Amino acid sequence: MNDVTEAFVAHRNLLFTVAYEMLGSAADAEDVLQETWLKWAGVDPGTVRDRRAYLVRITTRQALSHLRTLGRRKESYLGPWLPEPLLTAPDVAEDAELADSVSMAMLLVLETLGPTERAVFVLREVFDLAYDEIAEAVGKTPAAVRQIAHRARAHVAARRPRGAASAAETRRTVEAFRRAVETGDLQRLLDVLAPDVVLLTDGGGVVRAALEPVVGAGRVAGLLGRIAATTTLQPAQVNGDPALIVRLGGEIDTVLAVRVADGRVTGLYAVRNPQKLSHLERETLLSR
Repeated sequence: MNDVTEAFVAHRNLLFTVAYEMLGSAADAEDVLQETWLKWAGVDPGTVRDRRAYLVRITTRQALSHLRTLGRRKESYLGPWLPEPLLTAPDVAEDAELADSVSMAMLLVLETLGPTERAVFVLREVFDLAYDEIAEAVGKTPAAVRQIAHRARAHVAARRPRGAASAAETRRTVEAFRRAVETGDLQRLLDVLAPDVVLLTDGGGVVRAALEPVVGAGRVAGLLGRIAATTTLQPAQVNGDPALIVRLGGEIDTVLAVRVADGRVTGLYAVRNPQKLSHLERETLLSR
C-alpha cells in the first residue's frame, strides 16, 4: 500500500465510528467514508502533520452534510425512527465509554441535538479531540466550540437514561426476558418488565410496526406474547449491549435492543425496517 491508502486503512474503523455516531445510520456512514477517501486520495500526505486529525476533519465535514439531508428524510419518516443496529465485537462492550456512546439509548439522545452540537459533542466527549481540532472540523472558533460543547453536555445529561445497569445485570435481565418471551409465560414477562416500560418499533413504512410508542408492561407484554410461537430469539451483542435478534423462518425479522435499570427492562427498541438490517450478518469494527 502507498502512504495515502495505508493512512486511510489504519484509521478506517475510527472514521466509521465518528460518522456512525453522528448519523445513527451505517449506510450513510459508509457513504461518508467513501467521500472521505475520495478527498483524502487527492491530498499530498507529506503536507499533513497529523493524518488522524486531518481524516477526522474530512469525515466530520462530510457527516455534517449528510446529517442535514438525513434530518429532512426523518421529517417524512413513517413512525418512530431508530438508529441502524450494528452487530458489534466483544471488545466494544469492554470499552464502557464506547459502548455507552453507540448504545441505542444514547444515539436517540444525540438525535435531539442540532447537527453542529452533535458533531461537537461526539468529537469532544467520545473521541476527546482538542477544541481547536474540533473548531477546524465544524468551521467555528475554539471559543464558540467550548460554548457549544457546554450546552451539548448539559442537554445530553438532562436526557440520558438514569440508573444504567452493569453489563452483568443487563445480560441476566436480557436472558430472563428472552426466556419469558420464548415460553409465552405472561406473568414471567410482566415480572421482568418495568411498569412504565416503553417499546419503540421502527418499520419505516415497509413492514408492520406500531406508529406510536407502546407504554406500560401490560401493553408491551401483550404484543410480545404473540411472537413466541412463530419466531426464534437469538442472543447477540448489538451496539455494545446484549440484545436479541428475532428470526422468522431463519431470516432476520427484527433486532430488539434492550435498556435495563434496577433488574428490569425499561426500554425496548425494535428495528424492523429491512433497509436497516443489513449490518447484522457480520460484526462491525468500531474504534475510538
